[in-house]
Amino acid sequence: MSSNYSDTKSPWSSITGPNLGYIMEMYDLYQESPELLDPEYVELFKQYGPPAEVSTNQQTSAVKTVEPNNFEKVIAAVHLAEAIRAHGHLASDIYPLKDQPKDTSRVESSTYDLSDQDLKEVPVSLLLNNAPSNIKNGLEAIDYLKSLYTDKVAFEFSHVVQPQERSWLQEKIEAGAVKPTLDADKKKQVLDLLTRVEGFEKFVHRTFVGQKRFSIEGVDSLVVLMDELVQLSESAGTKDIMIGMAHRGRLNVLTHILNKPYEMMFAGFAHIGDDAFLPEDGSLQITKGWFGDVKYHMGAAYKSANGTSVKLAYNPSHLEIVSPIVAGQTRAAQELTDQTGIAKIDPKKSYAILVHGDAAFPGQGIVTETLNFSRVRGYQTGGSIHVIANNLIGFTTEQFDSRSTHYSSDPAKGFEVPVIHVNADEPEAVVAVARLAFEYREKFGKDVLIDLIGYRRYGHNEMDEPLVTNPTMYHGIHQHDTVREIYGKQLAAEKVLSEEDVKNLDTDTQKEMQEAYDKVKENKSADFPKLEIPEAVLNGFPEVPTGVDKDVLTQMNEELLSWPSDFSAFGKLARILKRREDPFNDKGKIDWAHAETLAFGSILQDGNPIRLTGQDAQRGTFAHRHLVLHDDKNGNELVPLHHISDAKASFVVYNSPLSEASVLGFEYGYNVENEKALVIWEAQYGDFANMAQMIFDQFISAGRAKWGQKSGLVMLLPHGYEGQGPEHSSARLERHLQMAAENNWTVANLSSAANYFHILRRQAKMLGEESIRPLIIVSPKSLLRHPMVGADLTDLTEGHFETIIEQPNMGKDAKKVTRVLFASGKMAIDLAERVKDGKGYEWAHIVRVEQLYPFPADKIKAIVDRYPNAKELAWVQEEPQNMGSWTFADPYLRELSDDKEVKYFGRVHRQSPAEGDGEAHKVEQARIIDEALAKL
Repeated sequence: MSSNYSDTKSPWSSITGPNLGYIMEMYDLYQESPELLDPEYVELFKQYGPPAEVSTNQQTSAVKTVEPNNFEKVIAAVHLAEAIRAHGHLASDIYPLKDQPKDTSRVESSTYDLSDQDLKEVPVSLLLNNAPSNIKNGLEAIDYLKSLYTDKVAFEFSHVVQPQERSWLQEKIEAGAVKPTLDADKKKQVLDLLTRVEGFEKFVHRTFVGQKRFSIEGVDSLVVLMDELVQLSESAGTKDIMIGMAHRGRLNVLTHILNKPYEMMFAGFAHIGDDAFLPEDGSLQITKGWFGDVKYHMGAAYKSANGTSVKLAYNPSHLEIVSPIVAGQTRAAQELTDQTGIAKIDPKKSYAILVHGDAAFPGQGIVTETLNFSRVRGYQTGGSIHVIANNLIGFTTEQFDSRSTHYSSDPAKGFEVPVIHVNADEPEAVVAVARLAFEYREKFGKDVLIDLIGYRRYGHNEMDEPLVTNPTMYHGIHQHDTVREIYGKQLAAEKVLSEEDVKNLDTDTQKEMQEAYDKVKENKSADFPKLEIPEAVLNGFPEVPTGVDKDVLTQMNEELLSWPSDFSAFGKLARILKRREDPFNDKGKIDWAHAETLAFGSILQDGNPIRLTGQDAQRGTFAHRHLVLHDDKNGNELVPLHHISDAKASFVVYNSPLSEASVLGFEYGYNVENEKALVIWEAQYGDFANMAQMIFDQFISAGRAKWGQKSGLVMLLPHGYEGQGPEHSSARLERHLQMAAENNWTVANLSSAANYFHILRRQAKMLGEESIRPLIIVSPKSLLRHPMVGADLTDLTEGHFETIIEQPNMGKDAKKVTRVLFASGKMAIDLAERVKDGKGYEWAHIVRVEQLYPFPADKIKAIVDRYPNAKELAWVQEEPQNMGSWTFADPYLRELSDDKEVKYFGRVHRQSPAEGDGEAHKVEQARIIDEALAKL
């Protein structure tokens, strides 16, 4: 049987005497003929296994004296206790508006045919471990359990597989750890914070009429919860707290968790510059882009006096999309990457607080993707604290139209995440829940979820009228006191504060905010600062030398191929890899993957850590990379790059889950946090990046312009038409080029392993510089081993990245050239294969455009000017005319063409990227090349 049967919740440990004998007899019958037993007994034996062993004499004596009818009540009482633990949440008072029906049927004694007298006769120890001293009988034990599991806080943890986690949670709950026990000073602090939270919303609502703010009102206790987590983190010595959340409540979190001054907040609403109000002590950091974003998408970083940093990630209106990004930032903050080998991780250094919407949590797949990798080795962070800011509505859609689950939190249960539901109108319970969640994460290194159930006082934004679409809900909300009002009355009733004190607290808060706004009005004549594109960005990458000394590469190559004597590589693979000695002995070429490995090694020697992830990235989708070797006898892993001389940084390559959006978001976040790391994400096939389009659109392409957020992330997108159909051909190059502007990223379609080596090294050299930007490489498939793509050793020891490459042996006689052809990637190699040494094609010249953006117009112009008799400039591509790079390159070519005709050779306009039949592909590819190389 499973070891789970030793769970401390087992009732057998408390049963003695005749009852134990009867249980032993029933268990014997269960083993022989379970169909003869009452189903309840069967279920108990399945759940808890056999009772404690006793001697044969004891069994016999017990069987003779047992009273089966009494034991029926014991079994029923145990069932009732377990039902309260498992299903008490359904009967709990967790909805502030009290508009949701309670299901008490599973926790009533009558359901189990039990009377109060029956329960009084059941020993407490059968129902409750370590019961408080005032619990004298089974009835009191049941009532106590109900007070814990059906009050303002409710729990779901029976789905957690590990018994020690379940036992720990149960013990904490039943010891009363989640019952609020705040002293008077703490109560006053909570009320003060709630007054500020509500006061801020009231002030903005009154002062800046009609402006959107996406008010927090209805889940005001979210700030109380986060404030408690910050205090706990400071006491625990946490270095970084990473917060991800959507727009609702963000302004309040910025103000009261990241301590953004009221003056700065009000300046934003007044549309004037806020830099004058930035704290002079440097505790608050805010980056800004030159194009900007709305205030409720902005982030910030605050460093407290004791050194704990709290960071709120920038996030657009794609709600949950920020979760994996923050997870990536968290992992980067936890890792030590300045040593060789695998990066060392300290999950106690940093953790994430991920705030979700109740409609978005079950509705958006990115949530499930992020939960899925929470315990995967390449992505785990020692647990995130998730909070659903539960308004019970999404825009105007109520929950019955929003999901198929009972709770919005239910998807988390599939990943063994404990769920704690708490009434947002009970701030003291919220504080207790925060403490439990923090302690659970610290102890078990796992995600935990708090479902903070409240409401939304206004519409989706403050200009909406929710009564139009949700009249029943909003009539109830309009009659409902705010949490500050409720808690203020509670403290007055408890004599912690007087009613006058509570009132004055609100008055003083409004006065403080008015004074802050008055300061803003004094500066209202100041111009809103005009942000411009930094010169370093406008100027683009400088031409940096990226060659590596021959002796360094030679030694590195030898070390990469020198495996420990007790390591047995797969024979076929070993022979393939040993061929990498040939280029260093003047035999053969350095292919794509070989060049990549040498580039990685040299980057590690320069001191930049490397993180490479993607589906099957260790081997490479096309079985070309093999950065992680496996012993064919025992499966042990060997990473040769961990064993090269003079490496100064960590190297990791992880096979990722079958996910694009969350994984790419994670890598973006990792790179934003660790800007000196060369972070690379590889799509299994280029068009798989479609599934991560939001990350490209909202973060990678525009994060710098919107938020001043720098990234040097590298994306490898396999691309090339080999007759494998539409889904395995195009990396949707046109989309990345369409978003290319203001030097926001580099887009390259390479045809040379040497150029790949140099562009990786160039990217690494620019990491941390003001001019850094992401790099998209349209990487090859069939060209990975193509001899025309391979490099000589001297190609790596000399030079730098070439934005264009002229076809060797062509265009030598400038007067004869009448057509200049431009191509990139695989099409450039297809053309090169046809022209071979150039004989018979003296009338043409071929230029490989390796870097598509920024477009190397000046270099191309210089080439075109060399051919005075050229009549045509022609772009050749394998993609349909409405895809690929043609529509992007066309205006550039026309601008530099003078009176020359600009032509296109490729597939016609199509709705699908490629043919679905391999033979049809070959015919079409041949047609394009024939037409492009047909003499004028």
